[in-house]
Amino acid sequence: MSNNDIIVSLDIGTSKVRAIIGEVNNGTFNIIGVGSADSEGIRKGAIVDIDQTVQSIRSAVDHAERMVGIEISEVYVGISGNHIGLQSSHGVVAVSNEDREIGEEDIERVLKAAEVVALPPDREIIDVVAKQYVVDGLEGIQDPRGMIGVRLEVEAIIITGAKTAIHNLLRCVEKSGLKIKDLVLMSLGAGQLALSKDEKTMGSVLVDIGAGSTTIAIFEGGTMVSTSTLPIGGEFVTNDIAYGLRTLTDQAEKVKLKYGCALMADAAPDVTFKVVRIGSNVEKEFTQEDLAAIVEPRVQEIFHLVREEVKRLGYSELPGGYILTGGTVSMPGVLQVAQGELAASVRIAVPDYIGVRDPGYTSGVGILHNVIRSIRMRGGSSANVSSAGNKKTVNRPKASPATNPETVQKPGFIERLKNIFSDFI
Repeated sequence: MSNNDIIVSLDIGTSKVRAIIGEVNNGTFNIIGVGSADSEGIRKGAIVDIDQTVQSIRSAVDHAERMVGIEISEVYVGISGNHIGLQSSHGVVAVSNEDREIGEEDIERVLKAAEVVALPPDREIIDVVAKQYVVDGLEGIQDPRGMIGVRLEVEAIIITGAKTAIHNLLRCVEKSGLKIKDLVLMSLGAGQLALSKDEKTMGSVLVDIGAGSTTIAIFEGGTMVSTSTLPIGGEFVTNDIAYGLRTLTDQAEKVKLKYGCALMADAAPDVTFKVVRIGSNVEKEFTQEDLAAIVEPRVQEIFHLVREEVKRLGYSELPGGYILTGGTVSMPGVLQVAQGELAASVRIAVPDYIGVRDPGYTSGVGILHNVIRSIRMRGGSSANVSSAGNKKTVNRPKASPATNPETVQKPGFIERLKNIFSDFI
């Protein structure tokens, strides 16, 4: 296994932290290792305790390292939350080559030009996504490399986030002993993985229902055009079960995972389970129907809020319908409830890779998918898995001696953020 072929994503969620190791080998991409740990220090998708989050990250990374037998030192980190914002931008440059052939350098320059926008002092640019390029007035170009032209323009979407949220995320990952290759917006990565080309072009809604929050991403014209986060998710279903059955939250979570059903009609009256009542040692028996009577109204409410939020964002009938992902949607009956509540075509997206065939892994695998896609678009080899082609990946076999951290060049992205955060640190 070549060291240069290994890339790692980190998905820091409310209930789980997942480290996913991907291998690019002769142009094909496979998942070779997954590490998962219970998430502590995260509430509703936001970091509320640095030390607990660091411990969770270390646990997930250790788990992944033991599975594959390599030492992870660099990761691509997913970011999400209600602080994420999108805004349109336009960049224009003159083609620099004497023969007027558009090259990689011109694309980088035009994207840099698009980054020049007025931002509030508490916000920072996470990424720039090109919607289309324009060469000498010719529109609709997705990849202008190799074309001849004088003037290169780009219509782009700038993804911004709150500086404090970005700073806290970076601090947690760095305190875990890891270097950050780049930040990737999770809904963008998940959309690239889960949505077909037609769904992204005609218009569709990606709904990622996690434990603490639900992220809505609207795709149209081939790219993400709007996003929003609702502070409601699978944890709220668990809390309802705890209240309804008068039991502890951790027991309610176990019952939800084992017997949960979001549709009363599908629940079995003869499937029973016992829970210890809170404040006593007495066990009480319930049926799956009793559980479904608690779960169904809350799941209906989540999808009702999703539909209202999509309307508020200015979208009503999108031809691609709704694509569901996230750990919560793996519960039986969720798809049928969604179809009834959203009154549109609905499907559940699952990554098509061995070991991660679960909606909960879509975001983590999507981060890797997004990284590989950008490498291929730049025409780089699988070895060039950072934004600068000359930087080496140092995810290495555990048997090899540890590389001195002084010799590993830090990514410019982190240096830039550290300069911005100098007032905070």
